[in-house]
Amino acid sequence: MLGLAVFFIAIGCDHFIRPNFYVGIMPPYLPAHLELVYLSGLFEILGGMALLIDASRRFAGVGLMVLLVAVYPANVHMAMHPELFPELDLAALYARLVLQFVFLYWVYASTLATPRPRQNATEIEDRFTVD
Repeated sequence: MLGLAVFFIAIGCDHFIRPNFYVGIMPPYLPAHLELVYLSGLFEILGGMALLIDASRRFAGVGLMVLLVAVYPANVHMAMHPELFPELDLAALYARLVLQFVFLYWVYASTLATPRPRQNATEIEDRFTVD
């Protein structure tokens, strides 16, 4: 959980450190690019922090999954217009599309998936005992 929280907090902070990068990847049809960059960065930071609190973890998971879906058009825009991003090769642009689903699963598995109950050694041993 700590790794996921640090990931979102770091990416969120990066929105405030390098906002021009994030503005540059936004599709032109979206309004208020800079404001949306700051807003998404803020939500990433808040979501990452909320992951660290048991009482807010599930809510944070839902919010971060919504956020990942909301920012997906920026990744699609990058892949569809690689000429706008000469510093990234085409493979990296397509990898971003796939990684978004990896991040979605990571958030889901960490916050929303029902954990399997732990089994003690006796229960595991009973599975392998032949009567």
